[in-house]
Amino acid sequence: MNPIAIYIDSTGDVRCLYTERIDLRQLGELKITRATTIEFNHQTSEWEVMDSENKLLFHHASRSTCLAWEQQHFNQ
Repeated sequence: MNPIAIYIDSTGDVRCLYTERIDLRQLGELKITRATTIEFNHQTSEWEVMDSENKLLFHHASRSTCLAWEQQHFNQ
């Protein structure tokens, strides 16, 4: 199993990749915002990881590679 990184800032806000391995509801009310979107680009025949401002962060022919990159990137 991959480790889970949970960051708590000085205001008490928590940032992490959502996982069901930990019941995050126990921390309080959840407000979930997607860190990225992973979509298939038909022109390049690759999956693309985009941030909330549609900036390309990573791309690969394999969706599972993109998912693994996302987890690695945000769990540093």
